[in-house]
Amino acid sequence: MAATPIDEVLNPETSMGAVTLRVGDLQGMSDYYSRAFAMEPLEERGDRREVHRVLGRGSTPLVRLIHTPDLPGVDQRQAGLFHTAFLFDGPAELAATVYRAAQEPRSRFVGSSDHSVSEAFYFTDPEGNGVELYTDRDRSLWIHDGDEIRISTAFLDPNLYLQRHLDEAVVAAGPNRAGTVGHVHLQVGDLVTARSFYMDALGFETTQTGYEGALFASAGGYHHHVAMNVWNSRGAGPRAAALGLGDVSITVPAPVDLEALTARLRARSLPFASDGRTVSLDDPWGTHVTVSLPDLSTEELLSR
Repeated sequence: MAATPIDEVLNPETSMGAVTLRVGDLQGMSDYYSRAFAMEPLEERGDRREVHRVLGRGSTPLVRLIHTPDLPGVDQRQAGLFHTAFLFDGPAELAATVYRAAQEPRSRFVGSSDHSVSEAFYFTDPEGNGVELYTDRDRSLWIHDGDEIRISTAFLDPNLYLQRHLDEAVVAAGPNRAGTVGHVHLQVGDLVTARSFYMDALGFETTQTGYEGALFASAGGYHHHVAMNVWNSRGAGPRAAALGLGDVSITVPAPVDLEALTARLRARSLPFASDGRTVSLDDPWGTHVTVSLPDLSTEELLSR
């Protein structure tokens, strides 16, 4: 594979920011994310039409909830969110959050897997949004197959994992233990169009193509910051207004990275908006994507 010019790919230090969900029951969903995933409300802003609430751990925003109760519910066959993946520092932090989520009656546990690069547990929130909780193995243990990173799917026993790693002190620490948005997995209508947008235009690099009906991509050699699949949504067209995913947030280190991005978008005649600190646009299915500089304040996040 020929080397890609550096201005055609995202900065290796690119990361993911807080995901935005449109919700029908703000208080119920806020309470759920607090109880199940140990996230605390950080800030809130409201007007006559909408209320925006940011939740996170410590000072790190992880999810923004927008109260839009008049919208229809999540349609699992449409383009949008497959899951938001929250990344934890190690097995103890992951086990503590999995234990919390499993104890919450409103959670629906949908499985767990050893992915070789990571260990992951999957839930569905009360409004039908997928959630992954995971921790990475050290990069030195990742297996590369040529230009791709091996991402396997093997059984991970949830009860045995908790027996090995659950620490009552870590559970009690709750929101004081760090977490970040590690990646976002999307449902799209077709993979050729998804590759053109997320890799060619935004600048992510392909990391795994071995899963039927899916693509994985990242910046800086990570196993994936974004994934796209057609497992439920093959052939889906532009999204209708509905509850669920409101925005995918990407963080780049410096203004020059935004300049390179806007150059790629202009070269491909893709419409976008920019205010000097953020670049925002819609993917081909109407999923809103925002690329921002670091240290985005909760006030800026609320006002997006």
